[in-house]
Amino acid sequence: MTGPFWNDDHGKFQNGQFSQSRALLLGRVTYDGMSQAWPQMESKGEEGAAEMNSIPKYVASTTLKDPQWNATVIEGDVSEEVARLKAEDGKDILIYGSGDLVNYLIEHDLIDELKLFLHPVIVGKGKRLFSDGIDTTTWQLAGTHTFSSGAIVLDYRPAARQEA
Repeated sequence: MTGPFWNDDHGKFQNGQFSQSRALLLGRVTYDGMSQAWPQMESKGEEGAAEMNSIPKYVASTTLKDPQWNATVIEGDVSEEVARLKAEDGKDILIYGSGDLVNYLIEHDLIDELKLFLHPVIVGKGKRLFSDGIDTTTWQLAGTHTFSSGAIVLDYRPAARQEA
């Protein structure tokens, strides 16, 4: 559904986000989909595919046993491991999709920034972005980016950290 709104500007924005990252953090479902698609994109000459395939990936999963695609399965307490990864020096850790993982990390105060992509389409069904039962938290708008397609990115930061 978002494909018709993807354009060169959108690609440049995503490449900028990716270039500021040292690793990807993914849930199992997102990892499965990406690990099937991206290796083939490199052989097709897709821009950024080599970088996507080579960046380290960390997968939060209790079922993945033999990770491929330059991935490591997070074993044990996910919140402790993510906190350890965040404490390492270097660029950002980027999450694509992985809604359940994002909800879990929000509950453990481990998300520093949410970039929410809003596309001009109403679907009317599907999985909610934030799950029922998640604690209410307040976020502060840090910026926006508008694409010529009509899609926008809303950049939010935890308000409690901004006030501290």
